[in-house]
Amino acid sequence: MPDPQPGVSRRTALWFTAGSVIALPLGLAGCGSDSSDAVKLTYKQFGSGTIMGDFLRGVVNEYSASGSGSAVDLIPLVASENDYYTKTELMMSSGRTSPDLVYEDTFILRSDVAAGYLRPIDDYLATWPDWKLYYPTTQDAVKYTDGKHYGVPLSTDTRAIWFNRKLLAKAGLPETWQPKTWDDILTAARAIKQKLPGVIPINIWSSKAMGEATSMQGFEMLLYGTDSTLYDESRGKWVTGSKGFVDALQFMRTVSAEKLGLQLSDALDPNMGDRLYNVLWPNEKIAMAVDGSWIPGAWIGGSWPDWSKSMSVAKMPTQHGAAPGLVTMSGGFCWAIPKHAQHPDKAFDFVRTMCNRKNNTDYCIKDSQIAVRSDTAAEPTYQKSTPTTKFMTDLVKSTTYRPALAPYPQISNAIQIACEAMLIGSKTPAAAAATYDSMLIDIVGRDQTMKAGA
Repeated sequence: MPDPQPGVSRRTALWFTAGSVIALPLGLAGCGSDSSDAVKLTYKQFGSGTIMGDFLRGVVNEYSASGSGSAVDLIPLVASENDYYTKTELMMSSGRTSPDLVYEDTFILRSDVAAGYLRPIDDYLATWPDWKLYYPTTQDAVKYTDGKHYGVPLSTDTRAIWFNRKLLAKAGLPETWQPKTWDDILTAARAIKQKLPGVIPINIWSSKAMGEATSMQGFEMLLYGTDSTLYDESRGKWVTGSKGFVDALQFMRTVSAEKLGLQLSDALDPNMGDRLYNVLWPNEKIAMAVDGSWIPGAWIGGSWPDWSKSMSVAKMPTQHGAAPGLVTMSGGFCWAIPKHAQHPDKAFDFVRTMCNRKNNTDYCIKDSQIAVRSDTAAEPTYQKSTPTTKFMTDLVKSTTYRPALAPYPQISNAIQIACEAMLIGSKTPAAAAATYDSMLIDIVGRDQTMKAGA
């Protein structure tokens, strides 16, 4: 969808582009009943992946077998990341089309609360003993500035550098590779390009098509390895004019200019994530990628069951190796109840079953997600579920969370515009950063910004 112009809200942009969005699949119930009394649940189907759908169908069967549950209609939306947000927001805007439960990325939760799409669920949480088992940081991720909670976290995540140790060995790099600086990453990528023709050295998302993946596990994994930040928590202002912002863009520009990453047409493909995980990795066509803890979920029992014989993870280093020496970002998804939900009580009743200890553990294992409940994290089956689970879970203690304030989705869009300029080479890093600063000021107001170092 076109980029909102400075000063135009994300909501206006969504409605302006509604005509280009694929018709909403409200009549497509994945299972359950088409009865008006059924709980309607909307979720994102990630490409050809079936893990979420299989999980939800299993919970529906359990819920129905209990004898106390209502019918549940599952409504999968197969869409790129940005289109998924657009479709769910359009659905939630009307009582005629709104689901009763929606799968929400925590980065967009506060924006959707501010837009009036979601309802607080504290009354339900107060009578649910399991809520006390959720880590405080994950509880905070679903809290709005009014102090109320608007979702139940399903899982969280961390990010690192995935690499094929066999390919790195062929390029003369150690199988226990652990870069200490950004230059170490680029040096490895250049060696792979020289010695392994036909292998993509590294992927770091940098297109608008990849949406928040570009902002978070692309750009912000770089930015937070510098002395800069997007938002100054102590002063409550968004930061402009930071050197780290320019340096992060320069890293992306170097990857693109030296052809160390995906071909341009692939990088601009909104469905490239599915192909990367299920085709390029299993066929050893890519050596490294800055990506998330969930990746094995695409491989286990699917496209690459023997992945652990080839794959390892390394911590993402800071720019020059400065303390703490690593960067990781965490986000995650939650289940939220729209303001116009027809059956909010039944919806939360289903959440109680879907998010109990057994089901949460089962989901985290099958989709290689990071636990949000202390009892799930303590489960031996979870801890040993993949060779990388412990590594990625241990990163949580060093993680950084996005400044998920209401303006963040618009700011994320501005970041994606800057990153894509690096991908296609349309601007210098400094010029793209200056454009971002201008867009940021238009989004939040000059009085809500501050110059870096001021």
